[in-house]
Amino acid sequence: MALLQIAEPGMSAAPHQHRLAVGIDLGTTNSLVATVKSGSAACIADEQGRVTLPSVVRYCEEARTETGYDALKAQKIDPLNTISSAKRLIGRTLADLKQDSHYLPYRFGSNERIIEMQTRQGAKTPIDVSAEILRSLKTRAENALGGELTGAVITVPAYFDDAQRQATKDAARLTGLNVLRLLNEPTAAAIAYGLDNASEGTFVVYDLGGGTFDVSVLQLSKGLFEVKATGGNSALGGDDFDHRLFCHLLEQNKLSQLNEQDSQLLLSLARAAKEALTADNSTTIQAVLSDGRKVDSTITRQEFQNLTQHLVAKTIEPVKQALKDAGVTKAAIKGVIMVGGATRMPHVQQAVATYFGQTPLNNLNPDEVVALG
Repeated sequence: MALLQIAEPGMSAAPHQHRLAVGIDLGTTNSLVATVKSGSAACIADEQGRVTLPSVVRYCEEARTETGYDALKAQKIDPLNTISSAKRLIGRTLADLKQDSHYLPYRFGSNERIIEMQTRQGAKTPIDVSAEILRSLKTRAENALGGELTGAVITVPAYFDDAQRQATKDAARLTGLNVLRLLNEPTAAAIAYGLDNASEGTFVVYDLGGGTFDVSVLQLSKGLFEVKATGGNSALGGDDFDHRLFCHLLEQNKLSQLNEQDSQLLLSLARAAKEALTADNSTTIQAVLSDGRKVDSTITRQEFQNLTQHLVAKTIEPVKQALKDAGVTKAAIKGVIMVGGATRMPHVQQAVATYFGQTPLNNLNPDEVVALG
C-alpha cells in the first residue's frame, strides 16, 4: 500500500521539494508524534528514548509550564495546577460537564460557553492545555527532523462533533502548527494495519483510550478502505476504570471529604494499580493522606474485573450497533484491531475475543498504532 499523499491548496507540488510533516495522536492519557523514515512510519522519541508524552500540563510559578513526565510527577502534589485528560473536556461546556459523573479535581470557572480551569496562572481552557501538549510534540519533531514543520495530520475520535474538532484545530493554531487534516483515530489505525500487513476484508477497529471509546467497521480492499459504520461513547475510557477503583478504595477504607491533593493521589494510585493488574494477579495500594489517615488495600485482578465488568459491557453495545448499521455479521469480520492503552486489560481482550469468536489483532503497539497511521 502506498503512503498517502496530502496536498494543500496553494502549496507547490514540486516533487523534489523537501517538506517536513508529521502525524500526531493527541490522546487523553498519552500523546505521540510520528513521521515517515525510509518509506515507513515511525514514532519520534524524546531525548530519553520515550515515544509517549503524558498528556499532562502543570502551570508553575513565574509563567513557567511543565509538560509530560515532569507534570505527571507533580500531579499528586499540585493537582489544582496540573491538568490531565483535557481531551475529555475540549469543545465542551459547563452544561456538558454537569452531565458527566466522572470526578475531576479542578476548580472550574463560571464561563458557560467554554470550560475554564482556575490555575495559579489564571483561567486555562482545554484548548490551552492541548496547545501546550502539541507545542512539546512540535518541538520534539523539529529537533529530531532538523527543520520547521510544514504541517501535521492530527487524529481525533470518530465521535468528536464539530465543536470538538474545531477546538482541536484552535489548539494547533495557538502553537503555529498548520493542520493538514483531522483524521479519525479508527481510520488511522486501519491505515497502519493496512501498511504493515497488507490486510484485505472487513475489519472492526475497537479503540478504547483514556477518555473515549470508538468502534468502526471498515472495508479494506487493495490498499483502499471504506468506513461502513462508526459508533462509540465519547465519555467512556480508561479514566472510568481508574475512577471505579478510586471509589472502591474510598468505600473499602471508609474515606470521605477528601481534598483535591488526596483525591489526585488516590486516582494516581488507582491508575497505577490498574496497569499493574494487566500483568500481575494482585497489587497493593498504600498511602498516607494529608490529614494522617492511611490507605492500605490489596486488589486482585479478579476483584478489579468484577468492579469494572459493567464498563467493558458498555463497549460491546456500540459494537453491536455498528455491525447492524454496516449490515454485516460477526462471521464476516476478518479481524478486530485493538487500539488504545486501555485495551491491554485482560478482561477487555477476553470480552472482545468472546464476542467475535476470534483472537483480536494486537501485534502493533496499541499506544502507537494511531500515530503510525
